[in-house]
Amino acid sequence: MARSKKHLGKYVDPRTDFGWKFYFGREDNKVLLIEFLNSLFQGEKIISDLRYKPVEHDGDYEEMRRVVFDLHCTSSDGEVFIIEMQQLFQEFFKDRAVYYTSRLINKQLARGKKGSDYYLPEVYFIGILEFNMDGNGSSGVSRVTERPYFYDVALCDKLTKEIFYDKLGYKMISLPLFNKQPEELKTVMDQWLYLLKHLSTMDRLPTFLDKRIFGLIFEIGEIGKLTEEELMSYEASLKHKRDAESAFNSAKKSGEALGHAKGLAEGERKKALETARAFKEMGLPIADIARGTGLSVEEVEKL
Repeated sequence: MARSKKHLGKYVDPRTDFGWKFYFGREDNKVLLIEFLNSLFQGEKIISDLRYKPVEHDGDYEEMRRVVFDLHCTSSDGEVFIIEMQQLFQEFFKDRAVYYTSRLINKQLARGKKGSDYYLPEVYFIGILEFNMDGNGSSGVSRVTERPYFYDVALCDKLTKEIFYDKLGYKMISLPLFNKQPEELKTVMDQWLYLLKHLSTMDRLPTFLDKRIFGLIFEIGEIGKLTEEELMSYEASLKHKRDAESAFNSAKKSGEALGHAKGLAEGERKKALETARAFKEMGLPIADIARGTGLSVEEVEKL
């Protein structure tokens, strides 16, 4: 390829919209998502296979908002997983996570079902966050000092601390709070989080990462192996991420981050629409445009 890619590094950054779906959202690479989820559950459950499900869900009524997940999967045992990569701080992220799981739970029981059969599958929300969920987007120290970066949430009895309902769970990772060095990586989850945070700056698979698990990422993630269309989508996604971070950080420094959150979101959406329109005029596949800009296929088709 004629143009230089030095400014992109050697490997696709999984913390971009394109990179997240490139590594974890494709049928050919679903073993990566299986391994990642198993590392988070740490033996609590073993996922052997996953099926990708639609990521867009309309409301039951016209006035209900549509929800769009980053990834939506079911396991061979029937568990349901929502997996989200969130780049910028959201004041009501916890509310959003509960809303997403509630919508899925609501759809598990068929309308008009008779009797008292309220059996539900297990539903889990997995959030990979580039901010401190309990703060204002900073990378400061969390109140939970023993595990500052990992939130493992379930419905519990406040008095006994026992699990009240074990079929609904939330596992959140605050990447800025994960600061372990290579010699401190004791678990497979530690290795995954280190990789997610540092892959874009690496130039080879380091010896302290398990080659059997992470070899595929380094094999498929080389930017030099991307097609022209994939490279354009990745560059657009990377620019979108950097622009959003720059805008957010500038607003935060001036003390106006929360007050201008809506305006920033609208501005970034406008940029995404303009980029998608340009790519569509170039004749790029609609699915690739949607993946690279973070828009839905339906939104791109309407341009």
